Amino acid sequence: MQVSVVIPVFNEERTICQVIENVRHALTQLSGVEGAFEIFVVDDGSTDSTRRLLEGAYAHAPDIHLLFQPKNRGKGAAVARGVAESRGAIVVIQDADLEYDPRDLRFLFAPIFENRADVVFGSRFRGRSARVLYFRHYLANRALTFVSNVFTNLNLTDVEAGYKAFRGDLIRGLTLESARFGFEPEVAAKVARIPGVRVYEVGISYFGRTYEEGKKVTWRDGVAALWWIAKFNVVDDLGRALSERVERKRGR
Repeated sequence: MQVSVVIPVFNEERTICQVIENVRHALTQLSGVEGAFEIFVVDDGSTDSTRRLLEGAYAHAPDIHLLFQPKNRGKGAAVARGVAESRGAIVVIQDADLEYDPRDLRFLFAPIFENRADVVFGSRFRGRSARVLYFRHYLANRALTFVSNVFTNLNLTDVEAGYKAFRGDLIRGLTLESARFGFEPEVAAKVARIPGVRVYEVGISYFGRTYEEGKKVTWRDGVAALWWIAKFNVVDDLGRALSERVERKRGR
C-alpha cells in the first residue's frame, strides 16, 4: 500500500534532514508499506538554510518531492499543498522538527491497514513516552480539545497533536482553508461531518521542544485555534443554513 508523507517545514535547518532520514528508515521497515512511499517536503518560505540543505541533499532523490512556497503562509497552507500533490492510499502529516518519532507511524497506520479506520489521530496523552514541558500549554491544549469535542462530538484527547493519518481519497477530498495552525481543529471539524467516517486515536511519543530549541507555537496560536473551532463548527454551518434559506425563498 503506497503511503504519502507530507512534511511542512519552516526554518528547520537543524532537524529537517534527520527527520527525512528517520521517516525513510521507518517506512522501509514497516510491513504493509515495504518501500512504496513518497515524501513531500513543503518548504514554507524558510529564511535560514533549510532550502539550500534540501536542494543539496534531495533534489534528485526519487522518493522525495521538494515543494517551495514563494512566501511564508503557515503550516495549514503547506499541508494543503502537499496533500494536493499526494497520490498515496494513506496520507500522513509529519512535522519537520524532532518532536514526533517516525517509529510511531506503525501505530497510526495499523487501524487503516486493518480496515478499521479512515482517520487516525495521534495523542500525546495516551501512553508511550513524552517529554514533560509547559504546564500552561497542557492546560490550553486540553481546553481546546474539549471545546472542539463539544462541537464535533468526537471523543479526542489531543486535537492539536501533529501526527494524523488519513485515507488518501478522504483527505484529498477535503477543502483545507486555514493557513497557520488552524489545520488541526479544521480537519477535526471537517472529518467529523463525513457520514460513516471511522475515527481512531492512538498513543504516540512526544519529545517537545523549548522555545530556545525552536518551538514556534505561542499563546496567539491558541487564541486563533478558538476562532478556527468556532468558524468550522458554527460560523460556516450558520452561513450554509442562511444560504440554503435564501435559495429556498428564491425558488418559491
